[in-house]
Amino acid sequence: MELRIEHGPDTSRVKAYIENGLIAFNLQHFPDELKGRYQEIQLSLRDGDGLVHGGLTGEICWNWLEVEYLYVDEAYRKLGYGMKLLQEAERLARENQCDFIKLDTLSFQAPDFYVKQGFEVYGTILNAGGHTHYYLKKNLC
Repeated sequence: MELRIEHGPDTSRVKAYIENGLIAFNLQHFPDELKGRYQEIQLSLRDGDGLVHGGLTGEICWNWLEVEYLYVDEAYRKLGYGMKLLQEAERLARENQCDFIKLDTLSFQAPDFYVKQGFEVYGTILNAGGHTHYYLKKNLC
């Protein structure tokens, strides 16, 4: 049998197959005490009417929390809400015995904000769409 590469059909089913296969493979290489440690994180920033004005998404995976997205509507930026979202994420990470938090951001997004919150740059990619792509980590222990 010869395999072929296809683009497009059944994207959600294919994505689930790939993710589940990689997770199963990864589990073979992690210690038993870390297996089963997975939790999606979704924090929302809402007003009194329940309208969303930002939030943070990520996942606790084995011994770390990975922030996927952090966003605050422009009208509410520089008022401390991003910091509060990160603090709540850190609280959840500590509560779940995470050793570190990691995230990535672009040069126009706010790398200095993350550095002020205790994150350290551990890698960069230059010319990512004409900007610098930063990879940051904050140790919790």
